[in-house]
Amino acid sequence: MILVTGGTGMVGGHLLLKLAQGPVPVRALYRTRQNIEKTRKLFAYFGKQEAFTTIQWVEGDINNIPSLEDAFTRITHVYHCAANVSFDPADEESLRKVNIEGTANMVNCALNAGIEKFCHVSSVAALGDPIIANGIVTEETEWNPEIYHSDYQITKYGAEMEVWRGWQEGLKVVIVNPGLIFGYGYWKQGSSAVLKSVSRGQYFYTTGTCGIVAVEDVTNIMVQLMDSDINGERYIVVADNINLHTMLSVIAAGMGKHGPVIYATKPMMATGWRIDWLLSKLLMRKRMLTRHMAKTAYKTEHLDNTKIKKALNYSFIDMQPYLKEVAGEYIKQKG
Repeated sequence: MILVTGGTGMVGGHLLLKLAQGPVPVRALYRTRQNIEKTRKLFAYFGKQEAFTTIQWVEGDINNIPSLEDAFTRITHVYHCAANVSFDPADEESLRKVNIEGTANMVNCALNAGIEKFCHVSSVAALGDPIIANGIVTEETEWNPEIYHSDYQITKYGAEMEVWRGWQEGLKVVIVNPGLIFGYGYWKQGSSAVLKSVSRGQYFYTTGTCGIVAVEDVTNIMVQLMDSDINGERYIVVADNINLHTMLSVIAAGMGKHGPVIYATKPMMATGWRIDWLLSKLLMRKRMLTRHMAKTAYKTEHLDNTKIKKALNYSFIDMQPYLKEVAGEYIKQKG
């Protein structure tokens, strides 16, 4: 039996959509039953309601070890998709709790249960730092502790360290490092923040680049890696390194809206994140623009996907037509 964490999120939900149509029984962890509805709607959209009924949903939390021990009963393979994604410095404690401690709990349970193989969904945020500014980033690029990293980056890196610990103790593992993931559904999570911003009128752009990928590519690669003999490897899962202005313009075109036309200079962004900090204090809301976000908006690093393409002889989805399609579906679903 297969265990999936994060099954009520985009990656986990689309992974369940794929696995539930296979021959191996699937169990999914959930914290609140109402969150399962998002995944049920995903199955319904693709006409796979019957497959949804085959999933064994169990209540549990990756930070609740007794619930995990029950969830791991009769499990042979684990896909760990659950994570906390936030770039707000105020969320440091919860990021560490979920991303590092939660992953450590999953690894420990996997070792105790004699799991055959463990797939961990990391992020390009956990990759190393190129020696040359805006250079090429591969799986072998070393992490530089002297460089400032956001709490999210630090905790995703820390989570990977827990997985590698499990590997050293005998657990077979594979790690995927996706870029910004786009896909159908889960319109209040992840990359949907970009779709929401464009739908409301995104007039500003910067000169940075972003590694993007379709959720179908992420889940396909995860399953293929788990079905292979590959062990102890990590892979950058990015279909395209796209200019941010181009990405926003393509999404806007898919929505039938105007793309961004005003270049946001670095001084403008520096002022912007300071104003956002002040507003977050006065209005007691989450940060929308942090200092780190403002800085990375001008990065033009190239995320190299050569390793995964060679390992699986894999061809990625063409992202610009895909972005237009997802943008159109977002507008249609949001009315």
